[in-house]
Amino acid sequence: MTRTRSALGALGEARAAAHLERRGYHILARNARAGGVEIDLVAERAGTLIFVEVKTRRSRAHGPPEAAVDARKQARLARGAAAWLHAAGRHYRRVRFDVIGCQLDADGQWRLVHWPSAFDASR
Repeated sequence: MTRTRSALGALGEARAAAHLERRGYHILARNARAGGVEIDLVAERAGTLIFVEVKTRRSRAHGPPEAAVDARKQARLARGAAAWLHAAGRHYRRVRFDVIGCQLDADGQWRLVHWPSAFDASR
């Protein structure tokens, strides 16, 4: 990954975290590693633990950012989440997987779209 792409991803994750915090989410971890998987954000809100995948793009030339969270990526995130939960030693009654698509437009404007419960990892 190029330095520019990495920097863009970091900016998108920071925007996504701020977006969640403004909506009452408590960020527990950023770029957490568990089971060989990087989890962009781990948050908690109203007793629910939320694993958040953030996808950031400069344009929609290759489709919307969230389209990159395919079945393979979902399975990987579920595996990482299970490892994170095991390592944390905490039990949560409700766990969900969210996706936040971030796009930095050519005019410098950020566009964020948040999909709570974007996928079901139990499938």
